[in-house]
Amino acid sequence: MGYPCAVIATPAAGRLLHAPANRSGATYGLEEEIFITEPARPTLSALYVMAKLLWRNPRYYYKHSATNFARGKEIRQCLMSSVEIATRAHSDLDALLADLQARRADLIRAAGNAYLVPIGHLFDLQAPTNTGGLHIHIGVATERRETVYANLAYFLPLLMLLSASSPYAEGRYFGQSFRIAHSFAIGALRRDPYYRFQDLILARRLGTIEIRALDPIWDMQRLRWLLGAVDAIVALPDARPLDLDRYAALREQAAYIGYTPDLQRLYTELRAIVELPESLLHHTVSDALAACMVNEGLLRTYARLNHAYRTGQWAPMEPHAVTPSWGRAVLGLLGYYLPKLPYIAYKAWAEW
Repeated sequence: MGYPCAVIATPAAGRLLHAPANRSGATYGLEEEIFITEPARPTLSALYVMAKLLWRNPRYYYKHSATNFARGKEIRQCLMSSVEIATRAHSDLDALLADLQARRADLIRAAGNAYLVPIGHLFDLQAPTNTGGLHIHIGVATERRETVYANLAYFLPLLMLLSASSPYAEGRYFGQSFRIAHSFAIGALRRDPYYRFQDLILARRLGTIEIRALDPIWDMQRLRWLLGAVDAIVALPDARPLDLDRYAALREQAAYIGYTPDLQRLYTELRAIVELPESLLHHTVSDALAACMVNEGLLRTYARLNHAYRTGQWAPMEPHAVTPSWGRAVLGLLGYYLPKLPYIAYKAWAEW
C-alpha cells in the first residue's frame, strides 16, 4: 500500500482523451451504481435524491435509474445500498461517455450536499449484499455472442483490476476489491451464461452481453481506457478458449492480490490488440484509496471521492456536515419507490 493517496496514475490526466473509434460495430450502455452517504453510510434519505432525479425527467429516469437494498442479516448493518443511473445504448464511445457525464450531472444536482461515493463496497461494513458496481451492456449480432462472450471472459480479470475500488471491509484492509471477491450479485463463471449472478452474463431482458464484475470508476479517463479495451476485445474475430478453472483463479488474483505474474502475462496478450497503459494495473484506484484510508481516515477519503465524482479532480478535501432526515426518507418512498414498484417487479420477472 505504498501508493500515495494524493495521486492516481491516469495517463494523460491533464488533457481530454477521446475514446478510440468503435472497432467492433457493437453498441454499448452503462449502468453505474454508487453510494449516497450521510456522511459515512447510505440512508433512506437517498430515496429523496432519487425522487428529485425522477420527477425532473420522469420519461427518462423511470427506466434508467434504480435503488438497491441490503439483504438478510446485513440489513442490521445498513438497509440502504447503492443507487443506479444508466445511459442509453450508443455505437460511439465518446457519445456513451458524454451520456454518462450528463447522467452524473443530473444526479449531482439532485444530491445536494450528500456525499456521492463511487466505490464497490463501503469501507466500514462487511456486507456482500450491500455493494455498487459498473455494468457494461454490449449489443452484438446473435451469431457473434458466443465468440464475444468467450473473449471477454478471457480478458475480464484484467478489466476487474483496472476498475478495482473496494480495498476495505469492516474497517480493515482487504486487498484490491472486497466486492469482486464476495458480492452476492457476481461470481466466477458458470456453464450457464444466462445465470444472473455471475461476472459475465447473457442478459435475458435486454438481449445483451453484460459485464457485471466491475467496480465503479469515478475517473473518466480510466473509464475511457477500459472501454477502449472492451471494444478491442469485442472486435476479435476468433474465440479464445473458455476455461472456467483458469478464469476463477485469475479473478481471485485480481480481487485479492493485484497485478500478479499471471495477470502480467495476460496483459501482454491484451497489449497486442489494444493500447492500455500498464501503469493503470500497477497502480489501481484501490491502491490510492487504501493509502488515503491510512493517511486521512474514512470521512476524508469519502470527501475526496465525492469531490472527484463531482468535479473530476482528485484532491484533499475536508469533510462537511450532512444529516439524514426521516422526512426526506418518507418523501423518497412516496415519490420514488412506490411509483417504480411496477417496473421493479417487471424487471425482476424479465431478468429471471
